[in-house]
Amino acid sequence: MANGTPSIPGLTPQTDYFTMILQVVFYVFFFIFMFYGQRIQMWTWLKTIENAVAKLQYMAHEGREITINMIKNIAKPETDPRSLVGQFLEFFIVQPVEKDPAGVIRRLEHVLDVRESRFKEHVKILAPNVNKDEAANIENTLEAALSVNLIYRIVKHFYLLGKKTKSMMVIMQIQMQLSLILRIAKAIMEALKAFSQGKPIGDGLGPLVIANLYHRYKNSQNEPKTILDYTEDITVHELEIEDRHAFLVRATGPGARVGKPGKAVQKLMDEYQDKIKRLFMIDAGLKLEGEKTGDVIEGVGAVIGGPGVEKYKIEESGVKYNLPMDGYVVKESEIDAYGPMKQDISKSVNKVIEMLKNGIQERTEKGDTIIICGVGNTIGIG
Repeated sequence: MANGTPSIPGLTPQTDYFTMILQVVFYVFFFIFMFYGQRIQMWTWLKTIENAVAKLQYMAHEGREITINMIKNIAKPETDPRSLVGQFLEFFIVQPVEKDPAGVIRRLEHVLDVRESRFKEHVKILAPNVNKDEAANIENTLEAALSVNLIYRIVKHFYLLGKKTKSMMVIMQIQMQLSLILRIAKAIMEALKAFSQGKPIGDGLGPLVIANLYHRYKNSQNEPKTILDYTEDITVHELEIEDRHAFLVRATGPGARVGKPGKAVQKLMDEYQDKIKRLFMIDAGLKLEGEKTGDVIEGVGAVIGGPGVEKYKIEESGVKYNLPMDGYVVKESEIDAYGPMKQDISKSVNKVIEMLKNGIQERTEKGDTIIICGVGNTIGIG
């Protein structure tokens, strides 16, 4: 050029200024993130946790209102149950000491029994005039509301603690688990709504299989023997299945009960001892991500969840009497198990029964005595 300034083809003064502005902006953001990046990240996480706390607070409030309205509609109490329900939603249980493991199962069972009796006492105070099934539904609704409220309180505690101390470790740990925590809370809310409406839930798969077995085989013989309250909240049917003498064990419905199937199996084993040749168990089981709801799988062992008390009793009886145990599990997600029973799960009942029939025919002889135990909550299953 005439003035001696070098020229770059395609680059105008405007382009030069634009490039300089971009460089300045880049360096500004670089220094901001270098010195304040951690604080920005913490602020982002805190906002995410704050939103989750708000959702959980809404769930806890909704669960409380559903429970209160259920009690009002069913029991029609003379006084407003709101204060009593609110008081009970912070009920707690202290686990037995595990530093001395000897007898820990027995001590845990005692604590759980006391807890259950307290729940029943509280339901009697809230709804003294309801029948047993309605009382069981209220009890389970209360327990679900208590669980959602506990999740909300714990997440809120860590949110406020992290915000107060500005501890990145506390904030990061709760934020990384938020999706799973919200998933569990939503599943429990589905259970709460099902309990309040008396609808069968996915976890009732085991009792539903037993109910279908009972109706399918009772028509081919005289009226089978039924023992209500064989153990607390457990019903046992005695009938012939595939030319075998069978005891069908399940929680008593249609109220929301799980009962103590382990205690019932243990009592049957102690009563009949070596006459029992095999134990078959049916339960819902958590599926892995990507697996199909309603698929049925087969295995061995005591197929039962929970704190482990009932499983321990079954395993002890199995060892004592050298009892083979077969298990059938229907795959479900947490929301499937806690929420109203889906069609895919109810359709799996016939598949379970066919697999069970094959197992009975292949692994036992005609005339043998067997136990078939359906584990799960009997809400809505008569």
